Amino acid sequence: MYDSYDGLIFDMDGTLLDTEPTHRQAWRNVLSRYDMSFDEQALVGLNGSPTWRIAEAIIHRHQSSLDPHKLAAEKTAALKEILFDTVQPLPLIDVVKFYHGRRPMAVGTGSEHDMAEALLQHLGIRHYFTAVVGADDVTRHKPEPETFLRCAELIGVAPERCVVFEDADFGIQAATAAGMAFVDVRLL
Repeated sequence: MYDSYDGLIFDMDGTLLDTEPTHRQAWRNVLSRYDMSFDEQALVGLNGSPTWRIAEAIIHRHQSSLDPHKLAAEKTAALKEILFDTVQPLPLIDVVKFYHGRRPMAVGTGSEHDMAEALLQHLGIRHYFTAVVGADDVTRHKPEPETFLRCAELIGVAPERCVVFEDADFGIQAATAAGMAFVDVRLL
């Protein structure tokens, strides 16, 4: 299926794991404290972005003076309270299982590194991946290619020999900018 590629790189949220509903609930829980809300379509458009960038967009929309890093930290804390009880792998995990031991694989996510590691461990799937690159591991986030280029480096595969599995426009732009093939999992 993907045998023509030497390395497989997976986005996490919405691609490998069904985390989107839980992320939205965490945002609702935190934003209600400030009498704020989020626009669902705007949030989808920011998929793949680090949490502080999403917080920045929400704050801007509400013309608030909140610190986006503080709001992002509150959202991450709220997420941790509910995430481990609700998230399950998506069907793409079958591709991961099939290629385990056959191709080096990495996770390149807009989530914080520690959160990604903890979640993958909790679900018993961390061992499938040679590397995990989170938002706090890079300085230039999706749609910039740094996340996926770092993944390729860590798994020891040239970027042009990698395929990225993504569910967000920013991630697809990042894969393209990295010179990698991509699979838009929204079309599967």
